[in-house]
Amino acid sequence: MHRKQFLAALALGALAPTAFAQDPKPLEWVVGYAAGGGSDIVARAIAESMGAALGRTIIINNKPGAGTNIAAEYTARSRDFGNIMFTADFATIAANPSLFSKLSYNAERDFQPVGLLVRFPMFLVVSNQVPANNYKEFAAWARKQADGVNWASAGPGSPHHLVGELFREHSGLKLTHVPYRGAAPAIQDVVGGQVSAMWVDSASVYPFLAARKVKAIGVASPQRVATAPDVPTLQEQGLAGFEGYAWQGIVVPTGTSSEVVGKFSGALQTALADTRTRARLQALGVEPMPGTPAQMASFSKSEREKWGAVIAKVGVKLD
Repeated sequence: MHRKQFLAALALGALAPTAFAQDPKPLEWVVGYAAGGGSDIVARAIAESMGAALGRTIIINNKPGAGTNIAAEYTARSRDFGNIMFTADFATIAANPSLFSKLSYNAERDFQPVGLLVRFPMFLVVSNQVPANNYKEFAAWARKQADGVNWASAGPGSPHHLVGELFREHSGLKLTHVPYRGAAPAIQDVVGGQVSAMWVDSASVYPFLAARKVKAIGVASPQRVATAPDVPTLQEQGLAGFEGYAWQGIVVPTGTSSEVVGKFSGALQTALADTRTRARLQALGVEPMPGTPAQMASFSKSEREKWGAVIAKVGVKLD
């Protein structure tokens, strides 16, 4: 080799590790709701810490519509293994398989669990015009209403709706569901007294509780919520075994390698343990749910069976 060629090759080799190195491809995090909503905010709160643990940039891709079905189909059909993940929630995994006669994805076969994210405690709240401050008083008042009690939800098939139906079954009260297009307009009508009661998630209700615009009758958790310690659970008020949450987890399309799933899961657990991330989640009124992919798979199965039975009994369908 001529001297000039040798020196050029040597220089090229010296530059290769730096000049020709490329950053990893950004990781796409698909969220089935619009930007600015609770699910979007949770993803963005976790993405920074999770991305740092992975050494990758995470890009949030909002694909709202059809109760997460649009985002679910998009993710299920992706073959960009290792570069895409999806917030699969109560709707995607537990409710939609029973709410829709036909789905473009299969909640069990098309996704591999990475780990659970958070859960949203569900509160039963009433208008300030309702003469009740706890479950006993609410039940006594409700039984005196000849036409029963109207209660609002964020929409048919939402966790707010299904937890309310489970409550109706457990309580034996005469309750009539009034579906809205989202939690925000529903709770405004509870504040205004147009509807007497509502099942609502923690992220949506806290500002109204703080401003005393509604009253909390109880929470559908086995223990009191740390950020609302004065609100008793409905279990401790006599509804044994009554429990329900809105919840979220991360999944990847089936076909993603176990190595990638393990890396994603480890980074997720690191993010959920991060002090700053936990503070952000607490401010949103949600509770972290750390755990393994296997634990998410078991939880998802039990939730699908539980809410599938509720949906079948109520007879609700969304198609």
